[in-house]
Amino acid sequence: MQQITDKVFYAGVNDRNKNLFEGLWPLPNGVSYNSYLIVDDKVCLVDTVEVDFFMAYIKNIQEVLGDRRIDYLVVNHMEPDHSGAIELIRKYYPEIQIVGNKKTFDMMRGFYGIEENRVEVKNGDTISLGEHTMRFVMTPMVHWPETMMTLLENTAENGQPTERILFSGDAFGCFGALNGGLVDSQINCSEFWLEMVRYYSNIVGKYGTPVQNALKKLAGVHLDYICSTHGPVWHENIARVTDMYDRMSRYETEEGLVICYGTMYGNTERAAEVIARAASEAGIKNIVMYNVSKTHHSYIIRDVFRYRGLIVGAPTYNTGLYHEMDVLLDELSNRDIKNHCLGWFGSYAWASKAVARIEEWNTNHLHFEPTGTPVEIKQSLDADTTAQCVALGKAMAERLKKQTL
Repeated sequence: MQQITDKVFYAGVNDRNKNLFEGLWPLPNGVSYNSYLIVDDKVCLVDTVEVDFFMAYIKNIQEVLGDRRIDYLVVNHMEPDHSGAIELIRKYYPEIQIVGNKKTFDMMRGFYGIEENRVEVKNGDTISLGEHTMRFVMTPMVHWPETMMTLLENTAENGQPTERILFSGDAFGCFGALNGGLVDSQINCSEFWLEMVRYYSNIVGKYGTPVQNALKKLAGVHLDYICSTHGPVWHENIARVTDMYDRMSRYETEEGLVICYGTMYGNTERAAEVIARAASEAGIKNIVMYNVSKTHHSYIIRDVFRYRGLIVGAPTYNTGLYHEMDVLLDELSNRDIKNHCLGWFGSYAWASKAVARIEEWNTNHLHFEPTGTPVEIKQSLDADTTAQCVALGKAMAERLKKQTL
């Protein structure tokens, strides 16, 4: 039994077996599916877990509740890694009332065929559990249309809340299983920070404006705990995680450069090395380099969200752009990333297409600020194209030093 406060308990599970989250994102350190119990005059379960973990999950619940019934199930988010156990929970607790919004129940009907024992709530509605009151905050498109958050308040005799816990759904979550401890004050959180950026940039990153809208609804509310559906419970680091979401959703970056390239025989890679060295000699300290065919794109996207500069390069392939670079540019354009500088280069053996294709991606989709002069390399680097690569790296460094875009 893991207790967060006097009335709030953790009932979630860890998944250390899945290789890819949503069939897409690598999970080198696993992932947690977080669910919570509020045990007051009435009992409320907040979100469930992926159905494959149901037996471990129901044992966690029963360890806390014993023979007590559950009065409410709050569904903050309908993705199946959080709603997948609803049907089985109803078999154990047939009188449970499911709390959600209209879009929640539209999806629930489609996923599970559930249409009874429902309590529909709107923004600002409340439900009393006894000493605690749940207040519902609608946060659509963070990152599905039905997403909402639940603010739990306990009230002192003077009517003022003495403690506030935010059950935030996927917001403020991150990849990584929980290794014993649950609350950030109990654990070393160092491994979670970059995994929060990777989680946000790949899953939530397209929805910066809805995230900003959600943060505005929470502005001025003092929070004692944030209980997300993935990763640690935030207590000591609440200011840090909310600031991270604020900055990422405004596409705020730091001075730094991502260089990613595709290469078949090493010629494009050698050009990338020249560009990186030139940018470093011009004063850029934060430089990361990725081979797009070796590194999973989720890590590249993570660092594009972190750093202001991006230089991409690839060979021409089948009279088009090297496949993995084409895929990466499509993934980046799908996230509506703003406030970035872009430089590019390419190589070819007998028909030049890569450089023109990258420019098309930027003109039609990315809309990043073009920086430096693109470099086109025929077969391999020579003195002229080496000098052009140096000039591209220096131009990017000079632009990044100017801070604002």
